Amino acid sequence: MEAMEISRSGLNVEWQRLQIIAANIANMNTTRTAGGGAYEARRLVSGPVEGFNQLVQGATNGTTNDRPEKGVMVYQIATNNAGTKQVYDPNHPHADETGLVTVPAVSQAEEMALLIKTQRSYEANLVALSAAQQMYSAALRVGRQS
Repeated sequence: MEAMEISRSGLNVEWQRLQIIAANIANMNTTRTAGGGAYEARRLVSGPVEGFNQLVQGATNGTTNDRPEKGVMVYQIATNNAGTKQVYDPNHPHADETGLVTVPAVSQAEEMALLIKTQRSYEANLVALSAAQQMYSAALRVGRQS
């Protein structure tokens, strides 16, 4: 059932990534947050549960099947380094004395491209999960026939 665990962890990570991207798009014009400043875009940082060196050491020791941790995980939700930008809008309620408003430097095109990439990763994990379920079902059928 290891393949299913890995696919489920991938689905979970990609779902969280989709939520972060949606929040970035929804707040791309937010000039004030509860903290007082403009919204700061975020990125989800993810990776394998265990590193490559741990996998190799486990393989040489013969203990790779003893560890329950498989798949990927969220390391952190980090602030994107894009920062903010100044837009001239003297009629905006948050404009300074020169008419500039500080808005997040969120690129809608970049966010949409990342959204599509994340959606494809999510779909790939669904396909892998489905394939694993089919393989396990086939193995059970073969076991029953024996």
